[in-house]
Formats: sequence, structure tokens, C-alpha cells
Amino acid sequence: MKKKNILIFGASGFIATYLMDELLRQGYEITASDMGPHRNDYCEAMGVNYVQIDITKNEQFERLENNKFDVVIHLAACQPANVAEVKYDPRDYINVNINGTLNVLDYCKCSQSGKIIYASSHRNTQGLWAAQRAISEEDGRAIKYDGEYTMFSISESAAQDCVTHYQCQYGLRGIIFRLPPVYGYGPHTEIFKGGVPIKTGFQVFIEKAMSCEPLEVWGDGGIGRDIIYVKDVVSAFVKAIDHPSAHGLYNITSGQYLTLRAQAEAIAKIFWGSGEPPIIVEKPEKSNGMDAFLYDISKAKKELGWSPLYSFEDMLIDYKKEFDSKRFECLVTKRKRMFETL
Repeated sequence: MKKKNILIFGASGFIATYLMDELLRQGYEITASDMGPHRNDYCEAMGVNYVQIDITKNEQFERLENNKFDVVIHLAACQPANVAEVKYDPRDYINVNINGTLNVLDYCKCSQSGKIIYASSHRNTQGLWAAQRAISEEDGRAIKYDGEYTMFSISESAAQDCVTHYQCQYGLRGIIFRLPPVYGYGPHTEIFKGGVPIKTGFQVFIEKAMSCEPLEVWGDGGIGRDIIYVKDVVSAFVKAIDHPSAHGLYNITSGQYLTLRAQAEAIAKIFWGSGEPPIIVEKPEKSNGMDAFLYDISKAKKELGWSPLYSFEDMLIDYKKEFDSKRFECLVTKRKRMFETL
């Protein structure tokens, strides 16, 4: 059976890099696209056709020469973790996440591409987190209208509605993935938080464990959240690519509540740099600033036939293998360059 022909927007990103690796392994034909030329060398080395397109510029889609793709995967987005305070402009979220998505949808319609898979954040459910229960797709949205994620959530919600509109109006089959924090080797060295660069707690724990320093669990160590490994996200994309009828919104998460304490204990177990017992210190007097959330993944299990395969500990073991192999070192280099240009 001939494998499908796939177009990926946002191809220089974290999820896209892992996704291309797996799709190539399985024999799919891929065309990659992003706004800059920096990805071309990587794609050429991988044997992937690369087309440079800024999705906010409609005329640049002509570079695809109206090729017809079986599936278009839309991973291009403006998101707070990549936006420095000095570069913040709310219009960027509208321009990239809404106007860019409309351009992608118009391309799909005009080229008669049959299916689009759009990956989006879970942040537009933030108002539901306080209920402390697993959030399903039917629970809808609850945007928090203050804070750094507001314009991001507004724009991604509008983009989701655009995908649904093109499905209803033009028959383009749309699949929307709602993703929580996605873990994996590459982008977790530093992020922007409130526009300011910080080292992630996940990275701090790993570095402390490797150097045999105490891992400090701040605040309530029993607070937790639902995260997922990038390779489980990739497997969901593969399921969606080949599914004959799936459409609509799917929670693609672990469906598990991982506490901060359990995260520290697992990281210490896998990364501790000596034969001595790991040291974990509780610091309840310090705020951890962590949001708690959990998602129901029964719809994805039932309709896509997808389930996550990696426990958090399994993820860490595989993460360490990827760290040692340096296969995705390009993601770390890209991250460093982003911070160096400030």
C-alpha cells in the first residue's frame, strides 16, 4: 500500500522534527515548510523536500505549485515560550495563528488536499482547571483573560474555529489536537516566561541530578499536571494521518496526573550521577508557580485507536538515550541561537 504524501508547516519546530524522523522511518513522502532558510540543510540531509514559506504571506504558497497532498500538518505558531518581552506584540499572535492558519486552509482548499491536522495548546481551557477533574473535549473552552497566554489562547481558539468552518463549508476534513506541555530532548533548556528567559524546572532537576546536587521540590509537592512525551504525540499524528474518518478535537495527553514530587523522584532515579542515594529536599515555603490540570483521553482512545505508550519514567529513559545520541542536537542549537539574538 502506497504511503501518503504529507506537507508539514512549522517544520523546524520541536514536534515537527520528531514527526519527520518517524514518518521517514515508516516510508511516508514528506515536504517540509518553514519561514526561514535555516532548515534547508537539515531537510536536505534527511532527503526531505523543503519549501520556504512564511504562512502569513499568502503569495508565498505559490512556491508549492499547487501540489496536492493527502494530509497537511499545521504546526506553525506564535507562542509565549518563544517570545521575548522586548519583541512582544499582540498582533503577532493574530497574524501568525489566525491569518496564517487561514492561508494554510485556503491552500488546502485550492489544492484539494483532503485532510488537515492542526496542533494547538491546551491553554484555552485554563478557566476549567480549578474544577480539579479530567477535562474532556465536550467541556469546551474557558480562556483566562489576563496573563501572558491570553492573546495566544484567543488566537488559537479562533484558528481552531477556522479549521472547523472550512470542514463544514468546504468539506476539508479537520483534526485538531489539544496538547498539554510536550516533553522531549531539544527545547527544554530555556524558555521565555512572561517574556523573560528562564531555565525550565525540568532542566534544573536534570542538571542537579547529573551533578549529584539536592533536588528542591518547592511549594506543594503533591500538585501535578498532565504532560506527554513527544514520541507519544508523534504516534497520535501517525494514527490521524491514516485514519479514514476521524475529525474534530482530540485531547492528546498522557491522561495521568504527574505530581511535582513524583517528577523529581523519577528524574533523580534516572539521572543521578553517582551510586549514592539521590537527595530530594522539600521546600514548602517557596512557591512553585505550577498550574494543575488533567485531561480525559477516552475520545482519542476510542476514535483514533491511540494510547500513550510512555510512562514518565519510560520517557526519561528514552530522553537520556536521545541526549546521549545527539540525534536532535539541532533543536538545542536552534534554541541557543534564539536567545543569543536578544
